[in-house]
Amino acid sequence: MRQEHFIVRHEAEWLAFEQWLDARATRPRRARADRGWRGLADEDLPGAYRRLCQQLGLARRRGYSPQLVARLQELMQRGHAVMYRPPLPRWRRAFEFLLADMPRLVRAESGVMWASLILFAIPLVASFVAVQLKPELIHTLMSTQQVAELEAMYDTASSTLGRKAESDLMMFGFYIFNNIGIGLRTFASGLLAGLGPALALAFNGFMIGGVAGHLQGSGHGEPFWRFVAGHSAFELSAIVIAGGAGLRLGLDLIAPGRRRRVDALIEGGRRGAWLCLGVFAMLLAAAFIEAFWSSIGWIPALVKYSVGGALWALVLAWLWFGGRDRHAP
Repeated sequence: MRQEHFIVRHEAEWLAFEQWLDARATRPRRARADRGWRGLADEDLPGAYRRLCQQLGLARRRGYSPQLVARLQELMQRGHAVMYRPPLPRWRRAFEFLLADMPRLVRAESGVMWASLILFAIPLVASFVAVQLKPELIHTLMSTQQVAELEAMYDTASSTLGRKAESDLMMFGFYIFNNIGIGLRTFASGLLAGLGPALALAFNGFMIGGVAGHLQGSGHGEPFWRFVAGHSAFELSAIVIAGGAGLRLGLDLIAPGRRRRVDALIEGGRRGAWLCLGVFAMLLAAAFIEAFWSSIGWIPALVKYSVGGALWALVLAWLWFGGRDRHAP
């Protein structure tokens, strides 16, 4: 085969391989979170690399021009560096995931995340306002005994906030079990055609808003806000993200597009599982803050609110800027 015919036959394949290397090789984790990529698929890269090696061998045997051989040699070397580079240490992979991959995944699913936020925030605000206007509505959410226990946990004279006399370590374990259970159930209920996450988000919104509204109206608002100021950034954000992951799973179930339903569910489940790992880390941080910081009653309100504001700024900045560079969306 003449060199001109060889180039015409394989030029498109070389260009696709080169475009993949330019766009995705240097930042593979960010690239995997980019659902808008329309070039060479990641799973097709090994086959494209093997064909490139065969074409380089043919070009050498047939005595094609040094320029063509050099071009193919460069592409082969770049592909080899990607295919056979050593894996990162586990601690670094975990660090990169939390610092960069997790916020990229959240931003890649911005539609369902905004929907999750709306499903959570509207019931929360509505419940808070309703209980403020009609205090007796709290009894539709909680029994009289539960209301009395709630008020006792936020007594202005108490040295600990938000709990009884249990130790910090015991409450840390309880918060982990409770919060992570809520997050996982919210995600997994997406298999109910997306209705599960919507109901879970609305229920949690109504409960949190009702509790906050009752405590605010009954004179226990100041201890309550001091308690939630610290851990709320991680906990509430994690609930919304878990809800968004569940909604995505539900959408993949009812609207798989051109994919087979089972393939859409596998893809959605895989992305949701990665999001849940990030949610687990966020809820772990929330449980630690809630157990060892939020419950301290003697710390002044200004300090509690300042720390809470800083943590909210940190979480929002992480979700918005994490994993971005000047070329990232």
